[in-house]
Amino acid sequence: MLELNFTKGTNGLLPAIAQDAATGEVLMLAYINEESWQKTIETGKAHYWSRSRNKLWLKGESSGHVQLVKEILVDCDEDTVIFKVEQLGGAACHTGHKSCFYRRVCGEELEIISEPVFDPAKVYG
Repeated sequence: MLELNFTKGTNGLLPAIAQDAATGEVLMLAYINEESWQKTIETGKAHYWSRSRNKLWLKGESSGHVQLVKEILVDCDEDTVIFKVEQLGGAACHTGHKSCFYRRVCGEELEIISEPVFDPAKVYG
């Protein structure tokens, strides 16, 4: 079994980039620890470590917008991964957007470049 280098991460956390397997669009950046890495490998569903809740997090456990992992890329230092995923529900971001990267810098402002796929108030209550 491949072991990632969790000793290089901050508090044992490594960056995990979620990328749409079909389009290549970057959906989000989150963090994994050894537990979330193992759960991802075991289940084929993206699991992360929630820094705000300080617990294991199955992506989509609240919204139903689960990420099915199609392929995993590991960088040369074994301390960053890319999960190529099928994003169920059409959106990875808790704001309702397909990608967490739905804004771009335009001068001194942030410009919204995509519309939400769902209403977060309806999904999360």
